Amino acid sequence: MTGASAHDYDVIVVGGGHAGVEAAVAATRAGAQRVALVTSSASTIGQMSCNPAIGGVAKGTVVREVDALGGIMGHATDLAAIQFRMLNRGKGPAVWAPRAQCDRVRYRAAVQQQLASWPGLTVLAATVASLVFETDGSVGGVRTSDGSAITAGAVVIATGTFLRGRIFIGTEVQSPGGRAGEPPTSELAEQLAALGFETARFKTGTPPRIDGRSVDYSNMQRQDSELDAFSYRWSRMSDPAPQLPQVPCWLTWTSAESKSFVAENISRSAMYGGAIEARGPRYCPSIEDKIVRFPDAERHQVFLEPEGLDTPELYVNGLSTSLPASVQIDLLRSVPGLERVEMTRPGYAIEYDYYAPTGLFPWLESRHVDGLFFAGQVNGTTGYEEAAAQGVVAGLNAGRRVAGLEPVTFGRETSYIGVLVDDLVSRGVDEPYRLFTSRSEFRLTVRQDNAMRRLSLIGESLGLFTADELRHLHRRLDDEDRLESAARTTSITPDEATPVLEAAGYAPLAHGVKAAELIRRNGVSLRDVLVAAGGTLPADDEAVISVELELKYAGYFERERQNAARMRTMGEYALPQDASYGTMKSLSTEARHKLAARKPVTLAQASMIPGVSPSDLQNLVLEVERARASVPTASAR
Repeated sequence: MTGASAHDYDVIVVGGGHAGVEAAVAATRAGAQRVALVTSSASTIGQMSCNPAIGGVAKGTVVREVDALGGIMGHATDLAAIQFRMLNRGKGPAVWAPRAQCDRVRYRAAVQQQLASWPGLTVLAATVASLVFETDGSVGGVRTSDGSAITAGAVVIATGTFLRGRIFIGTEVQSPGGRAGEPPTSELAEQLAALGFETARFKTGTPPRIDGRSVDYSNMQRQDSELDAFSYRWSRMSDPAPQLPQVPCWLTWTSAESKSFVAENISRSAMYGGAIEARGPRYCPSIEDKIVRFPDAERHQVFLEPEGLDTPELYVNGLSTSLPASVQIDLLRSVPGLERVEMTRPGYAIEYDYYAPTGLFPWLESRHVDGLFFAGQVNGTTGYEEAAAQGVVAGLNAGRRVAGLEPVTFGRETSYIGVLVDDLVSRGVDEPYRLFTSRSEFRLTVRQDNAMRRLSLIGESLGLFTADELRHLHRRLDDEDRLESAARTTSITPDEATPVLEAAGYAPLAHGVKAAELIRRNGVSLRDVLVAAGGTLPADDEAVISVELELKYAGYFERERQNAARMRTMGEYALPQDASYGTMKSLSTEARHKLAARKPVTLAQASMIPGVSPSDLQNLVLEVERARASVPTASAR
């Protein structure tokens, strides 16, 4: 393994989950000609291990960002969606959140179908036992369990919960596994630990599944589908994805009896009986966690969500548990509507290795091994969407690395992908990380409706798209530009405006105004105003929503964008990786210690480290500039 030309592949991606799939696709889009996705079971690529749903608050925005950078999650969702809802409609379009319930089998098939014809991508069915290295210490490929070596210029580790994964159902039933029915990966985990990677354990879990034919829906709240789509590049802008039959989800609640069952059997839970010590996700707690942490709560929500069109099985969202199977069935039957339910599969908890993400650069390459990238739950995150986002970043940069190009990073002001990665590498994790809108300082301008405008132009500048995809992208952006121009130039007369204003509770106009001015009033929509004025609108509702938001809240958005510009300036200020923070006496002691430990790449990254104050940042710039000025130039030497 002496040079790139001798490698079997440009990039190897280890793992076929949501992070691995997006990493493999992104690497090819970034220019890697030969990408291998190596997974123990090719038939489970794209598997939805937990809930068969994509999106939600913040997460739905991430899916659209992944789509805007050339990822496939949004398109696969559109091909498999059996229910679509826009969450937070009551809170205004700025915080709307798309979410789709998927047919589990069809989603997996949609992912595999896209990969099967993806240029430059090869799927290899093998178990990776270890990494192999070049003589200079950089990664050189992998070795499989049968002893075969596969070489590459970069490797992305995207193994999800498989690294030394262990499954628990109660305190008595334990078995090694990356997920139910699949063995864990232990040799690779042991090698990484031996190499000095900071390793810890997290826990996650899944609820039982039930037979929907044994459910009494009469007293449950029905939630029907709203027709929509995730992907801009394909289903919105070229050939629409075929719409599958849409099905409802159902809402019920736990009872006092449910609470008693959990309390009486808490010592038999793997989490509370001592079998598991690792920490689980705070924002996706098990039913045991809910009962213990919220003892005064009388009941907890339970959503019954379909697993697919060809199965009666339902996912019991809200009852994640590691109680024994015999207790789970009693717990289920204590829930109103489930009194005679049949359990098809018990829930379980799983404990697995993850690696401290503070050991990564902001482009998700290891600080310790050149060419080695990490993405997904191995970085301490939870959720399909968070994994996919990391896959895009790691795969994109792995592809750029083998092409000899500079790494690409995403700032907090550009995307939730940027927030996610920056939180991981700057702050680290002490529990499974999940995205929320509250994690972003720029959530007014970083929205689900404008993901394509924010990121597709970045993708275009990086050469990620085909000519056909670019035509579709530009068509949507041109629609928005024309619509904004029309809103600013179209006048509406008092007579035309009166019906619109009366419907929103306003008095008639005294004189004509521009449409862009009129829609600043609450309850007055751009669509209604332009229709009343005789204007034309694009077919895509999302374009109308984006333009309306930009016009209606222009003042708020401008202030946020000014803050984003300041953040971007800090992001462009590079910090030397050999900086001697311990000698910078103008910094606080805490700042010196934390900066030395984290070694931030930019001033923006330094600003995200807890304990580094604004005054520390100002002094840090002075210290760095002073050190740079003291280094003699080549001519001076």
